[in-house]
Amino acid sequence: MAANLRLTQTAAAELGRQAAVAGTPGQMHLELLPGECADHVIQIRPGHLAGVAVARADGVTLHAPQAQINLLQGLCLDYRGDLSGGGFLIRSGEGVTPCACGGAFSLR
Repeated sequence: MAANLRLTQTAAAELGRQAAVAGTPGQMHLELLPGECADHVIQIRPGHLAGVAVARADGVTLHAPQAQINLLQGLCLDYRGDLSGGGFLIRSGEGVTPCACGGAFSLR
């Protein structure tokens, strides 16, 4: 495993569900894009688009670009859903300031 990114049980379950629906069972890809409310915002797409495995849980492997591994160290990916929808959230790690939106963060 290339990074110390943790997945909560709910995040792993949702990643697995999305991968299966997209036809890429067990394979998802996370990429960090420039954010507006914080330095980095997460984008998650189905498949193994490029990069290295950064987390595995409950039969799903999450990949990310090699160049972004240092930004993922110590983060925890969670998922929250309700009747109006849901989304992936970054839970704070050491030296990380999550945005109020939950999907973006800055490094201190």
